[in-house]
Amino acid sequence: MAVLHSAPKFASNEGVIAAISETISVWLLEAHEEHGEVIFRVARDAVERVLRILRDDHAYQQLMEIAGVDYPSRSERFEVVYMLQSLTKNHRVMVKCSASEDTPVPTVTTLWPNAGWLEREVFDMFGVTFAGNPDLRRILTDYGFEGHPFRKDFPMTGYTELRYSEDEKRVVYEPVELAQEMRSFDFLSPWEGADYPLPGDEKAPAMPTVTEVKTTEKPAQTGAGPKADAKAADPVSPPSPDQKDSGKEKPGAPEPTENRPDRPARKGGAKDTAPATDPEEGGK
Repeated sequence: MAVLHSAPKFASNEGVIAAISETISVWLLEAHEEHGEVIFRVARDAVERVLRILRDDHAYQQLMEIAGVDYPSRSERFEVVYMLQSLTKNHRVMVKCSASEDTPVPTVTTLWPNAGWLEREVFDMFGVTFAGNPDLRRILTDYGFEGHPFRKDFPMTGYTELRYSEDEKRVVYEPVELAQEMRSFDFLSPWEGADYPLPGDEKAPAMPTVTEVKTTEKPAQTGAGPKADAKAADPVSPPSPDQKDSGKEKPGAPEPTENRPDRPARKGGAKDTAPATDPEEGGK
């Protein structure tokens, strides 16, 4: 008997934007479909209210992820992305809002408890603050870490480095000091190679220019021939212990079966090696 499940195997985006936009139209700034995803951009101050409507009225029960994006050229450079999933509809939607360094985003820990750690991650990596989060601390970086690593203006080397000091017998934090200058990287053509010498390669010999292609048309040019074949049989390493002469005569091969007299002869002169059958068993 076929069992029908409440959640369809494949969910369509048809009619989703119209149905949700009607209930959140007061706070909706933009709604569109991109790469098969339904995306809603809402006002920052109303994000908690919008997500509550999506959870209670549209059955998007789960908060799957909260992500951050940095656009330094925008006035509100950060974008907070909420990814919701409906178990009963087998469908997902994305809700976005923008923020800056000094404009906090309302927390959604009042809707989903797992939002606490997700908001802490966005705060740690981007510096976005969430008003109402009861425990807004760093979650991925170390204590005393300066800056936010996922910002586009954050240096790849960071601001501080830590090491173990033998003199102080503890881990110390110090400003980053590079032991040597970083190599120049050609971002225009990184994989094809730069047309200028890289630092450290100034003394490298130049690539030889091949003016004539060398071919091997005769066996003498390849080193092959009777002399090479005869020399190939010469040992190049000492023999193994089982190959050394022990002074004892090696045992000979066993006598062929055909020459043993205790075997009955087959038709045609060959010895029969099969056991004889019992006549009482009917020749089986």
